[in-house]
Formats: sequence, structure tokens, C-alpha cells
Amino acid sequence: MHLDVLDLRNFYYRTQLGRVAQRAIRDQVVQFWPPAAGQTVAGFGFAVPLLRPYLPKSRRVIGLMPGPQGVMPWPAGMLNVSVLCEETAWPLSTGLVDRLVLMHGLETSEHPTAVLEEAHRVLGPGGRALFIVPNRSGLWARRDGTPFGFGRPYSVSQLEAQLKRHGFTPDRAVAALFAPPSTGRFWLRTAEFWERIGKRAPWLVGGVLMVEVTKQVYAPTQGGLAAAVRRPLRVLEGVGQPVPTPCKGAPNSAGQ
Repeated sequence: MHLDVLDLRNFYYRTQLGRVAQRAIRDQVVQFWPPAAGQTVAGFGFAVPLLRPYLPKSRRVIGLMPGPQGVMPWPAGMLNVSVLCEETAWPLSTGLVDRLVLMHGLETSEHPTAVLEEAHRVLGPGGRALFIVPNRSGLWARRDGTPFGFGRPYSVSQLEAQLKRHGFTPDRAVAALFAPPSTGRFWLRTAEFWERIGKRAPWLVGGVLMVEVTKQVYAPTQGGLAAAVRRPLRVLEGVGQPVPTPCKGAPNSAGQ
């Protein structure tokens, strides 16, 4: 079940804890994918808090928000790039997207197979997708006061297995949100410290998992140029070859 867009907006933009989560995840996304000119960047679910760094350079930025969640205009004070869509039919051309981020879109969906099929469809050759989900071993998945406490949490192996079944190749996986989901002043003020420590300390468990994938594209096994070469046409066979002269005294066809 998707969360309401107003609840998501209020968490990420109007609470200190939400801004801490937004900054920690967005910094990791930008570390994976530094903004580059000419790319089409899309987000599904409620991924718009992560897309702002890509607005200045990208050819196009699109925020896809599923119908059960609802939509809000984004970014504030600029031309709107968010759109309401069906989970099973995104209003994007096949192969259009260079970079795709999903947050609060997979674990809360009642149609995860359709979401993954659409993600695979819209991703272009050489494109990359980043799936961000609650970590089933983390503290954030156990607290209902944050959006990561809803839906199905994952382990890395569970998420990667599901992505492989839908034609994606996992490239790398990291965790984020190492500070506890607390509104206490101490934890909010030291959130960046815990993010730095978490990247070096394997014993710390992050609140979210981030798995980067590429789209599998299989080479055709039949047809094409190779098949044509293996079965060359015989139209010109015999051209330029000497014609044998019949021997003297040999019977012709009429005398046979």
C-alpha cells in the first residue's frame, strides 16, 4: 500500500528527520551518478527529493508518482516536472531514460512485477537504475513514524534475486541512513558523522539498501547477417566456369 503524497512531502520537507534522510540518500545517489549534461533522469514513487541535483544539467528530469500515492507539483518555484501515472503503464517511451531512481515505489506497490517490467522497458541502452528500499535488518524499517517503516523491507540478496528475474544485472549495493530514526537533538546533529562512520564500519546497519543495476540485453541467436552468410544465395553459381565440350562420337539425347 502506497503512502499518501502529502505525508511523504511533510516528512521530507517539513521535518528535521526527513531532511536528514533526504540528504544522506541524495548524497549517495550523486556519488553514484554525478550530474551529467544531456541525460534523461527519471524517478518513480517518491524519488523527487533525490532529483534536484540533476535539474541544471540534464536534458530532461521526470518525477513519476503512482496513482494510489497521488501527485504534487515539483520542484517548488519552477516549471512542474512531476506526473501522475499508473504503476503498470508509465507515460514514457521505451528506452528513453538514462538514469532511473525508485524510492517508495517498489516495496509499497501491490504490483511489483509490473513496476519492474516498466522500469526495464523505459531504461535505454547503457542506462542504469537505482532501487532504494528499506533494509529489513535496519532500525528505520521497524519504525512506523517514517516512510521506511511501511511496505516490504528487503535484504540485499532478496532484492538482487528479484531484479535478476526481471532482466537486470546488479552492479553494486550499498547501505545508507546509519543514524537512528530518532528526533532527539543529539542524533539529528550528529547524523552526518554516523553516515561517514557507517561507510567504514561493517558492523553498523543502514536503514536503507541501494542497489544499482544495468539492463540485460541479449544478442539474437537466430537470423541476421551471420545466418545469411551461413546460407549464401546460389544465384550466380556457375558463372564464369568453363562449359565442358562433348566428346566426338558420344550419342546425343535424340539417339539415346
